[in-house]
Amino acid sequence: MKIKWSIIAMVIMIATVLSGCEPLMVLDPKGPQAARQARDILLSIGIMSVVGIIVFAILIFILIKYRASKMGNDYEPPHIEGNTWVEAICVGIPILIVAYFSFVSVQSNYIVESAPKGYDNEPLVIYASSSDWKWHFSYPEEGIETVNYLNIPTDRPLEFRLYSYGPITSFWIPQLGGQKYAMSDMITTLHLAADEVGEYMGRNANFSGKGFAENMFDVKAMTQADFDDWVNEVKEREKPLTEEKFEELLKPGHLGRMTFTGTHLEFMPPPGDHSEHNKKSNKSNEEHDEHSSESESSMDHSEMNMDHSDH
Repeated sequence: MKIKWSIIAMVIMIATVLSGCEPLMVLDPKGPQAARQARDILLSIGIMSVVGIIVFAILIFILIKYRASKMGNDYEPPHIEGNTWVEAICVGIPILIVAYFSFVSVQSNYIVESAPKGYDNEPLVIYASSSDWKWHFSYPEEGIETVNYLNIPTDRPLEFRLYSYGPITSFWIPQLGGQKYAMSDMITTLHLAADEVGEYMGRNANFSGKGFAENMFDVKAMTQADFDDWVNEVKEREKPLTEEKFEELLKPGHLGRMTFTGTHLEFMPPPGDHSEHNKKSNKSNEEHDEHSSESESSMDHSEMNMDHSDH
């Protein structure tokens, strides 16, 4: 009787505690990538729960049915051969479960790694770079940059290009998708999208020193019209980002929210991105080719004039 009431009290206590908890962010998706991952998590939990319940049910059955009894000292248990069907089930079912999980994982991986489907507009490209212990968000198309906060439009694909000015970090917005590493010598690309207006939490999910715990950023998803208004407001009110100011921002420490016009991509391009260099190089080559053509043309005219004077 005491055991019964102890179990009831424990169940009531657990239910009371859990009723005050907010839903897990990874299971409260606000975008297509996160929704796919949440579906896979729930699928895994469901299958593992069924397996666990069956295994414990069989265990209880075996313990009760084949429990020790009062037999004589001369009792000798009968010899039992292995059962082919039991062995096939014990080996075959785990193989089928692992094969199914592998298929689902590979399929989902290709889906979440590619650009979200079902959107008509072009992806918004955002360079997200980390330093000790802050996040810098560069909007090259809009010509603005923010520190420790991120504003994004809803119903539009987002293409994050990640890299780091310090140790390896991990860019993660749980309600929009999974995490991906940001490294110092290369750019990694993460595709996300937000389907609902709201405020979300973003953070560095990889330990990167003593300031790791506060290495977070705010995310605000808004309509495209509100996003455009915000961009115009930034261009009207905020000061430009200079190279000296950006080098100051890279120093280790914590900062609040900051906003600038222009981006650090203009004077400090990301690793492996030589687009500006290539543009300048191509322009220089074009000018050189044009100058060479003019020189050759003038030389040809001079030769023709010399030939005409000889005649």
